[in-house]
Amino acid sequence: MSQPDLLSRFPRVRLIAGPTPIQRLDRLEQLLGDRRAGVSIWAKRDDFMELGGGGNKLRKLEFLVGQAKSEGCDTVIAIGGVQSNFARLAAAACAKTGLACELVLAQMVPRDSSIYQGNGNVLLDRLFGARVHILAKGEDASKFATDRASEITAAGRKAFMATLGGSTPTGCLGYVDCAFEIALQSAELGLDFDQIIIPNGSGGMHAGLAAGMVVAGKDPSRIRAYTVLSAENASLLATVDKTNVVLALLSKSERVGPKDLEISGTQLGDGYGAPTPDMVEAVAIVGRSEGLLLDPVYGGKAFAGLLSDIQNGTISPGTNVLFVMTGGSPGLYAYADALNSN
Repeated sequence: MSQPDLLSRFPRVRLIAGPTPIQRLDRLEQLLGDRRAGVSIWAKRDDFMELGGGGNKLRKLEFLVGQAKSEGCDTVIAIGGVQSNFARLAAAACAKTGLACELVLAQMVPRDSSIYQGNGNVLLDRLFGARVHILAKGEDASKFATDRASEITAAGRKAFMATLGGSTPTGCLGYVDCAFEIALQSAELGLDFDQIIIPNGSGGMHAGLAAGMVVAGKDPSRIRAYTVLSAENASLLATVDKTNVVLALLSKSERVGPKDLEISGTQLGDGYGAPTPDMVEAVAIVGRSEGLLLDPVYGGKAFAGLLSDIQNGTISPGTNVLFVMTGGSPGLYAYADALNSN
């Protein structure tokens, strides 16, 4: 069975037109000059998708919406933070596929300004037709969503619960597929990427990519992630568990351990969604050199880690690096105060 055929038995609704492009960041390399230590920097443009403003969560939603439809659900309830990219794209995916959407948004970040609570992703959530429930601080999002699902059931409908980040084993399949996609594109380019750089939030993207690497016979430790949600060790253990569950879902006997995955906690700062000076600088340098947008919660911190680890030698001089641009640019508008202050 070929690698893509492994996924054919899972229900799927296509939300992405085709492989997202890989491009070299030439202008950034020029701007960095000797500071890049001969490292070649490429970007996998998972921000470059047509639906809902684009972003990596669409890969997960192809399988999650497929699962929801296969189970006869007419409503998706998605859980996230106030500025959740997953919630925004769940709303867009539901609009595209004719499902009702309800978003349960928890106060995961200590930012209570009106621009944070009502702009960026929240604005788009409503434009895509979702019913938005913004919870008070301390309110239990999982309980609220479960109670809401019961109400929907009582009304004669059926709800599908999409948990934080869509990082269920089924959702992770979207990044197993991405790992296969990167392998094909690498062959076409005649280029093997020594490092693949990503953010790690709820861990589903990392787990899917790692599982895909294992299936493809490649070393999953070439994926270097920067945690943006949990402490380094907690993120590592959770991602190892998710990766092994995905491998089991694919009926594969291989398993990974903590030594097989690379996760750095250097960019977490004060926690999830908390701006850091290095993030602000990374967002600015990519914008000014390439005209590309990194989000402030995920990609901005991961790219800051990439730049730091090139300069300190953690990423070896002369290597080929692929940075996965996960999208999330609407979140920039919710962080205008932090970005304008620099």
